[in-house]
Amino acid sequence: MANAGSGSLATILFLFISEAALLKGAAQEPVVSQNLVTDNVAVVEGEMAIISCRVKNNDDSVIQLLNPNRQTIYFRDMRPLKDARFQLVNFSENELRVSLSNVSLSDEGRYVCQLYTDPPQEAYADITVLIPPGNPIIEAKDEVLSEGNETEMTCTAMSSKPAATIRWMKGDKELTGKPRVELTYDKMYTVTSRVAFTVNKEDDGVPIICIVDHPAVKDFRARKFLEVQYKPEVKIVVEFPQGLTREGENLELTCQAKGKPQPQRVNWLKVDDDVPSHAVITGGDLYIENLNKSYNGTYRCVASNPLGESYDDYVLYVYDTAPSTEPAAHDSRAGEGAPRTVDHAVIGGVVAVVVFAMLCLLIVLGRYFARHKGTYFTHEAKGADDAADADTAIINAEGGHTNSDEKKEYYI
Repeated sequence: MANAGSGSLATILFLFISEAALLKGAAQEPVVSQNLVTDNVAVVEGEMAIISCRVKNNDDSVIQLLNPNRQTIYFRDMRPLKDARFQLVNFSENELRVSLSNVSLSDEGRYVCQLYTDPPQEAYADITVLIPPGNPIIEAKDEVLSEGNETEMTCTAMSSKPAATIRWMKGDKELTGKPRVELTYDKMYTVTSRVAFTVNKEDDGVPIICIVDHPAVKDFRARKFLEVQYKPEVKIVVEFPQGLTREGENLELTCQAKGKPQPQRVNWLKVDDDVPSHAVITGGDLYIENLNKSYNGTYRCVASNPLGESYDDYVLYVYDTAPSTEPAAHDSRAGEGAPRTVDHAVIGGVVAVVVFAMLCLLIVLGRYFARHKGTYFTHEAKGADDAADADTAIINAEGGHTNSDEKKEYYI
């Protein structure tokens, strides 16, 4: 009975204080004061909001929190409103903090923090309820595209609050879309964005991404992969030989063809002539044995699919079997970059001839200088060797003996 009496007394006291405060508040209109501080709150639907009323300088005045209909939620630390979603988080002389769980759209509005001074002071906290959009939906005008064609896609984000924004990406490149916003009957927003672009063969398999930006969600996106058809790409690869194509050797070419849809068949032909009768064609491979110069010409590989036809050419030029240092004068990819053949025996013979000639020249020059030196000493004592005595030798050496025969020297 004592507990019941205490509860009744507290209720009576609360009603008395509330009535007195209301009468006091009715006497004067409340004013917005910087002494009371609160914050606006944005909360996702279904989550919890925290409302805080803070007093900078309190003179023991009563503080309370009112809902948008100005019904008292909390009077000091007492909750007269019968809504269990509101719970007291903190109460002191300088703060009244209340939580609101499981927020719904009906809870949105302006909440009032009120301080019973003379005149009463008020501050406002706006609660904004965020409603995230549904999963974005991408729709394509064409499921299968052909290179060079233009296509169109739309992305829709439904039933959000506030309205969402939509961005587009093609791979790592951003596209520019055209948005359209609709307000539905339940005061929600539906946003649709449209984007148009031209595709090429490189776009095959590239993702188109719709990115939805909204305060309630992060990295909300949907994607769709492009399927682009294109005509074949053709390339001829030389399997053999790796160097120059010479008479008597074999030639093997492979035709690589890629397209969408994939070409099922490739054809080989020789431009302005027939393919040699003994050439073997197996799928994309061309094989010719025992080459000779009559096979020279342009060989073409042709591939096609429903979107078109493409080809690649190979120019064959057959060289002589004998080594040649002359550069290739024809456009044959089989001979591109082939090293020239060098006869080392010829180079060695040339070097030997040059060395022998230099040696002969040195011998001739040596004998020439030796001969001129001997002639000088012979003339200096001319007639001295044949003299009968010393006096006659001196006379002959000085040129006085004129009847002596001249000695001549010959060198071979």
